[in-house]
Amino acid sequence: MANMVQVAVAGDVSEAEELQEILRVAGIESELSSALDDPLTVLVPESSLEEAQDAIEAMTEPDDLIAEP
Repeated sequence: MANMVQVAVAGDVSEAEELQEILRVAGIESELSSALDDPLTVLVPESSLEEAQDAIEAMTEPDDLIAEP
């Protein structure tokens, strides 16, 4: 089993599910982890961390996709 590492922290269940969907579309396995009173943590396999970060950034911050001169 791959080591799972934190890729994002969601403010609520809806945000966590949205992040999981972005990762699913990108073909990246993910899990949610939460302790009582803690925010939801989105976990991905350590080997997919960089790809997951790129996918989340690309899908959640469209203004960053504008090419710089």
